[in-house]
Amino acid sequence: MMLAMKPNILILGAGYGGMVTAAKITKELGPNEANITLVSKHDYHYQTTWLHEPAAGTLDSDRTRMPVSQLIGGKKIDFVLGEVEQVHPEENKVSLSNGEQLDYDYVVVAVGAIPETFGVEGVFEHSFNQWTVNGARELKEHTEYMFAKYNNEPKDEYLTFVVAGAGFTGIEYLGELSVRVPELCKKYDVPLNKVKIYCVEAAPTALPGFDPELVEYAMNLLENRGVEFKIGTPISEVTENGVTLKGGEEINAETVIWATGVRGNPIIEKSGFENMRARVKVEKDLRAPGYENVFIIGDCSLIINEETERPYPPTAQIAMQQGETVVKNIKALIKGGELQEFKPDIKGTVASLGGKEAIGVVGDKKLFGTSAHFMKKMIDNRALWILGGAGLVLKKGKNPF
Repeated sequence: MMLAMKPNILILGAGYGGMVTAAKITKELGPNEANITLVSKHDYHYQTTWLHEPAAGTLDSDRTRMPVSQLIGGKKIDFVLGEVEQVHPEENKVSLSNGEQLDYDYVVVAVGAIPETFGVEGVFEHSFNQWTVNGARELKEHTEYMFAKYNNEPKDEYLTFVVAGAGFTGIEYLGELSVRVPELCKKYDVPLNKVKIYCVEAAPTALPGFDPELVEYAMNLLENRGVEFKIGTPISEVTENGVTLKGGEEINAETVIWATGVRGNPIIEKSGFENMRARVKVEKDLRAPGYENVFIIGDCSLIINEETERPYPPTAQIAMQQGETVVKNIKALIKGGELQEFKPDIKGTVASLGGKEAIGVVGDKKLFGTSAHFMKKMIDNRALWILGGAGLVLKKGKNPF
């Protein structure tokens, strides 16, 4: 009697969705039931939702990252360090940028996102737009260099910072930067009133979709720290000299930070999946339409909120929950059973504002200031718990007090 071949499961990407899938799948499928391989272009996972802190210099960038080997150690998962080039769903193969091809019976596509430029020229050439560990390092070093440079050559544009986007990423980065600036002024002997920080947002409000009372709290706090908001003001171009606004106004700045949101990874478009801005409107069980063995989660998936009829924003919270559902559904396909529908369970949304300040909604309760700050740190620590248990929380976790 011939034994059936063990199915090959590929997990593409070591972000929130991919890592939760990897962390949970070996609890559902033993080493004799499947061959599991995680593929990532980095040998570490990093906490994307923390990157505004090292980008401003308020947290060491190494705190945000953790080796993949530690997270999957002892879990009977093979790891391939490589960059995914394309998924070939008709052939059940994945090709890597080095020419290698990997076969799969089931694939979980969790390859993350890239910045959305909305067609604005010059974003990739003239702005800081990479929300990665190395991107955060580069922005932090550049910011300090601008302060140092101002002493030798006092040009206003050296101390002018333009943050494009007043969504979560932009507001959280502004919170950290506005806390950091007085420290940098003291360190480099620069008058605080010489620093100009602008936040430019095309939408008619900051933090679109967020509670107006919380938005007002955040804007007032940041304005008191010196941030000038230009709301309902699209950027038409990013240049080597700064930004040009739609009305023709120019802001001369050596530092433009692009934080206007993301689109899915170009791998989605290259692989031929039907998509919108490189995001696939997945089936209720998180499979790509038309494919029985392709799951797409995280930033590359599009989930519609039936109450608002609008897509859920691509968040770490949703990606991690998707990873848990995918594991159960792959188990059902291999061992038999009903596939589960994915239903996001939004436990709360909290935005940090630097220092011990934050705003948020947990359940139906609005949080301001230190109570929201406490909740933000608890949410950060909970993500670590899901990924690596108590040991990871003790090693990388944040003190909420």
